[in-house]
Amino acid sequence: MKKQFLISLLCIFIVATSFSQTSLPALFSDSMVLQQQQPVAIWGSDLPGTKVIVSGSWGKEGTAVTDVKGHWKLFLQTPQAGGPYNIEIKGSSKRIIKNILIGEVWLCSGQSNMQMPVKGNMNQPVLGSNETILHSNNDQIRMVSAPRSPSITPLDDVKQKWIAASPATTGNFSAAAYFFAKKLQTILGVPIGIIHTSWGASTIESWMDKEALSGYKHIVIPEKLPETEANKAPTIMYNTMLHPYIGYTIKGALWYQGEANRENAHEYQSLFSTMIGSWRKQWLQGDFPFYFVQIAPFDYPKMNAAFLREAQLKTMQTVKNTGMVVTLDIGEKTVIHPSQKETVGNRLAYWALAKEYGVKGVTYSGPVYKSMQKNANDRILLTFDYSEMGLTSFGKALTNFEIAGEDKIFYLAEAIISNEKAGGVIVWNTQVKNPVSVRYSFKSWVEASLFNTQGLPASSFRTDDW
Repeated sequence: MKKQFLISLLCIFIVATSFSQTSLPALFSDSMVLQQQQPVAIWGSDLPGTKVIVSGSWGKEGTAVTDVKGHWKLFLQTPQAGGPYNIEIKGSSKRIIKNILIGEVWLCSGQSNMQMPVKGNMNQPVLGSNETILHSNNDQIRMVSAPRSPSITPLDDVKQKWIAASPATTGNFSAAAYFFAKKLQTILGVPIGIIHTSWGASTIESWMDKEALSGYKHIVIPEKLPETEANKAPTIMYNTMLHPYIGYTIKGALWYQGEANRENAHEYQSLFSTMIGSWRKQWLQGDFPFYFVQIAPFDYPKMNAAFLREAQLKTMQTVKNTGMVVTLDIGEKTVIHPSQKETVGNRLAYWALAKEYGVKGVTYSGPVYKSMQKNANDRILLTFDYSEMGLTSFGKALTNFEIAGEDKIFYLAEAIISNEKAGGVIVWNTQVKNPVSVRYSFKSWVEASLFNTQGLPASSFRTDDW
């Protein structure tokens, strides 16, 4: 009896000890960035039934009581951008989070092109990386990066810390995310916080949870970690690299992924739209902005990656509050990771600055195919959105246009920019009588030739659905 009593006492002690301190996920730690002028979510654990008081040094407070499992969550109103501030958490014990900045917070996710650091990868450089790192000392840009460790079940916390940009640290930051943050910080003059979570070669299915994938009966959810390629398995990235961040108050999300799904491009639009909707539903922040990068041209063997680019384009056209960066002009034929990551980051920033921060006069999208009409002499006139000031090829010939008749046989086409209609292109081939379809850059590897006058490239497209 005495032995059983001692064992029971020990169990009680262990349980009590596990809840004996007010604890927080590692995401809520020194040097973090919180979204400005919002009731931001903060959560953690403590003894069941404990009142928790969270106080910001800017003068706001929030309270919560832990549930039977010891979990608590509350919302704390943030001021205009600024800092540094402290937050004090009082429960069964006291915690203080120091050196907090208030500004703009963005989640950046995807596969290797988002993962690629400012310093570059082995034999794959980031253009201008050395100068970028040299001039990167800026405490107003901070990034937290998710560790790459797969899990079969959703995780609530992972080991991580917020790091400020400096020559000693910036080289390891996601290049696309850093250049986005740099442009925003320069223009807005406020702190920028980046939550970076990406893993090379990961599929879109891996970033979705079971509920989001439930409508895709052919997709098998693994019951244990695969022995190889965990980063491709459905739900695995979601469990370990997204779930810990769900609910952290953000301004919006950036996404750079698609190469790993080129073999099932036919369902990518559906998967992508479902994923965006699922993330928004779980974040409880409405239809927050979601901007993404269309995959760049690359000489993929045995398949046409233009179908994946098309799926991404259609997602922008059908899912509200989304925007797409076109990279048709910066692809590299034999390198899947384009080196011009600053161009990518800047173009993502154009979308955010124009749409979310009210910066006027900024063109944020390249030309997007709008309509076609048959003209005389078997010519087709194409019109485009996002080309109000007209189109240009920067003095070079328009290339990569194809045209077909009802026989569905495509021929290389002549193409010129219309002098009569701004934002128009005239396409023809004398061998094609009564043309019915035009395609532009609809191959895996192409070099862009069509831009709007602000220098942003047109997306590849086709007018047919053959």
